[in-house]
Amino acid sequence: MNWFIAAIAGTLSAIIGSMGLGGGGVLIIYFNLFTQTPQTLAQGINLLFFIPSAIVAIIIYIKKKLINFKLAIKFSLLGLAGAVLGSYLACFIDSKILSKLFAIFLLFMGIMQFRKKINNKRR
Repeated sequence: MNWFIAAIAGTLSAIIGSMGLGGGGVLIIYFNLFTQTPQTLAQGINLLFFIPSAIVAIIIYIKKKLINFKLAIKFSLLGLAGAVLGSYLACFIDSKILSKLFAIFLLFMGIMQFRKKINNKRR
């Protein structure tokens, strides 16, 4: 494993994730492209990786008063339900299919962001 590329992927993932921009995408892409890690394993590592990153980010966001706790609790409860369902489903979907679904999701999100930028420029 190239430790330099791994260090860049990990650091970039933590920075992007702490900003709320989906750093898991970077880390999972790194695992898939550079280490040939199966999608389900990459997802599990990604989830574990973000626990300490999220704790640090949460502390900073709390100190800067950037968290609406009422809203965060509502979404956290929905997120827990989604996590249970998603984890359960991931166990039954082939890793190659999950990888393709992830790529489609990233592509869709990219297109949506691009369209949003175009629509904002027109206004």
